[in-house]
Amino acid sequence: MKEEDREHAEEIKQWADQLTRFVLHSILFVAGVAALFIILRGLGLQGFPALSWERVADWLLGPGLRILLVLSGAFVLSRVLHLLIARMPLLVVPREGPLAELAERKKRTDTITRMLRMLTTAVVMVIAGLIVLRELGVDITPILTGGAIAGLAVGFGAQNLVRDVISGFFLILENQVRVGDVVQINGKGGLVENIQLRTIVLRGLDGTVHIIPNGAINELSNMTKDFSYYVIDMGVAYKEDTDRVVAVMQEVAEELRRDPNYAPRILGPLEVLGVDAFADSAVIIKVRIKTVPMEQWNVGRELRRRIKKAFDARGIEIPFPHLSVYMGEASKPFAVEVAEHAARERNQEKLRGDS
Repeated sequence: MKEEDREHAEEIKQWADQLTRFVLHSILFVAGVAALFIILRGLGLQGFPALSWERVADWLLGPGLRILLVLSGAFVLSRVLHLLIARMPLLVVPREGPLAELAERKKRTDTITRMLRMLTTAVVMVIAGLIVLRELGVDITPILTGGAIAGLAVGFGAQNLVRDVISGFFLILENQVRVGDVVQINGKGGLVENIQLRTIVLRGLDGTVHIIPNGAINELSNMTKDFSYYVIDMGVAYKEDTDRVVAVMQEVAEELRRDPNYAPRILGPLEVLGVDAFADSAVIIKVRIKTVPMEQWNVGRELRRRIKKAFDARGIEIPFPHLSVYMGEASKPFAVEVAEHAARERNQEKLRGDS
């Protein structure tokens, strides 16, 4: 049996155990409540309905049994739907193919499956709740009518909530961002941990969690969609030959592409954009390398490390700021001034002695 099949079999076993416990607890709860009413009624307390074991048995075998079946069916249906939704990535994401394409499809399917699980659970529970109310003798027509009126009231009174939900729906539908992407939203950056209809949750590099309403998203920058670039602004001394520097960087990048640990992460050769600026103490050469999403930082750090070692081996200078301190005449230390004054006094005494 495959590992995935074993995991699903274990999950189904857990669901069966949960369903069994739910049914047993429900039966014990109903029986306990009925027994309590009968005991209180037998003690002569007023205000309790006249219950007997016969009436309790009739209710348990009628509406009670139907309610139990409805709740159990709703539980089983929601779990089955969750299982089918969990299998969706196996149908959508191929087992083989380019790493970038596989990563993109997996992130999109993960985002959609999370949303579908929430929606299916909500729909099944609402329908089951209405059926239970009807079995309890509650007229659900006013509830449905009131729900429609409440929906209109919410539409007018909770416009921000409606805006967040609609924005979240189009955020997912248009594939703008997926769970697992690294994004910048309104100046806040991080890894997308969860996307809901109302909010999007980001986890920053320092562990900070940012929760942003979907309707409040004014600017979204996705740094890991389809592919990524790592950009390096390389500063070298003015005395260095820029053509030689570029050749060394390209050589290092090609060695990195041949490395089996990094080859699957790199999508193209080093792209040299040219001499980008003349800084105060360095010539800035801008380059970039194309990678699969989420790997640009790992590839970029390793590329920087190898460039530094190659420059050191070939004697290419990477300038850094220097600070030189000069002691002028007006700022000589006190001890120096005392020594100079003493030397002048001795010279004068020597001249007088000679004369």
